[in-house]
Amino acid sequence: MTHVILLAAGSSRRFGGNKLLAPWRGRPLYRYGLHTLAAVCAARADAALLVVTNTPAIAQAAAACGARAVPSPHSAQGQSASIRAGLDAAGPLAPGDFLLFAVADQPLLRAATVHRLLDLAVPGTWGATAACGGRVGSPALFCAALAPQLYALGGDCGGRAVLNARPQAVLRVACEAEELWDIDRPGDGTPPAG
Repeated sequence: MTHVILLAAGSSRRFGGNKLLAPWRGRPLYRYGLHTLAAVCAARADAALLVVTNTPAIAQAAAACGARAVPSPHSAQGQSASIRAGLDAAGPLAPGDFLLFAVADQPLLRAATVHRLLDLAVPGTWGATAACGGRVGSPALFCAALAPQLYALGGDCGGRAVLNARPQAVLRVACEAEELWDIDRPGDGTPPAG
């Protein structure tokens, strides 16, 4: 089983408000990633979606998509707190389980990229990440054996720190540059070219 965990509990410090509720191309920003991941999980028997959020509107939308909403009471401490909330919600992991973490501020992530990452959730895979050229990003896939290292992260440190410990063991799934683009500030409305 792969636990797909959408991180949607950030403080949006650089945005100046909850960016995930801000409209982008006519819809709240969070809906893009939520709907993409929900559609992928609905099409697969090997994946279940958890949405880590403290925002009632996002929790309600997650439930409407068949996902389980999970609060992150300590999200002000940084991304690592939301990762721990997702790990706690995933419950005890079997040795063959995987975790796929995605962030809710990447509206152009494609379902095909997520499917390719989930297809790598097989024995022998240590970790995998979306990548374009030399740039890597979210989503990222982790084998169950990495859960303690993910749980030990602190502050605003994400799973990249775990994958960077053994870069030669990390598989890369090719994606388009725009899929790795995220919105951090109100002026980030257009993805950079190429």
